[in-house]
Amino acid sequence: MCQLLGMNCNVPTDICFSFEGFSARGGKTDDHSDGWGISFSEGKGCRIFLDAKPSIASPLAELVRRYPIHSTHVIAHIRKATQGEIAIENCHPFCRELWGRYWVFAHNGNLPDFHPQNNGFFQPVGNTDSEQAFCLILNALRASFPDGKPPLKLLYPVLSKITAELNSIGIFNYLLSDGEHFFTHCSTKLWYIIRQAPFAAAHLIDEEMTVDFSELTTPSDRVAVIVTIPLTDNEIWTQIQPGEILVFQDGLPLNVE
Repeated sequence: MCQLLGMNCNVPTDICFSFEGFSARGGKTDDHSDGWGISFSEGKGCRIFLDAKPSIASPLAELVRRYPIHSTHVIAHIRKATQGEIAIENCHPFCRELWGRYWVFAHNGNLPDFHPQNNGFFQPVGNTDSEQAFCLILNALRASFPDGKPPLKLLYPVLSKITAELNSIGIFNYLLSDGEHFFTHCSTKLWYIIRQAPFAAAHLIDEEMTVDFSELTTPSDRVAVIVTIPLTDNEIWTQIQPGEILVFQDGLPLNVE
């Protein structure tokens, strides 16, 4: 199946180090070679790069590895196709506008025999179960709150209910962001780490690369990195429990319930 990478932080930060290790899994250290994508939220705007080539062989991926785009919300995905052909329209993350904000979604898993009616406002473009699930989520949120985005305490239980229904169908790990809140759901496997002062050095598992974050940050910086499988071998990662939805903001998980 696919792999996910997310970043949420309290100041705009680049993801070059994490993406260096993550993108190696797209055809070099692992076989997730059916396309890749990454999104960067910048204010209310959103940049998205997608390529049906393996990330290890993609000139676009090389650009992302070398060009420090600063963002507070990043979602990346490397694809190992389970449903839908290898094509640009089936590459994650997917993006739609809802309530005047760009919502971005990427999925790791498989929803077998998932054929929703998709009669709502949001329609899939490709033919993956992932994009259909994304459209179903947004249609449900739009129907529940037609007047605009509600407070998080009202939105969270609705999202939790939809997520539980989809999770009952199959494997449904996902990252979802509107540039304000960063939602993560673990169905089977998802980890996170929060980097904050005192910062230290980190060493990648997939590449021979070490970065000393104390040389690149200020004491007030805080960065949460969420990933399917930990990226470094000298840091302590926290496993998100199956069935759990965490909401990150400014590099920290919020207490929603």
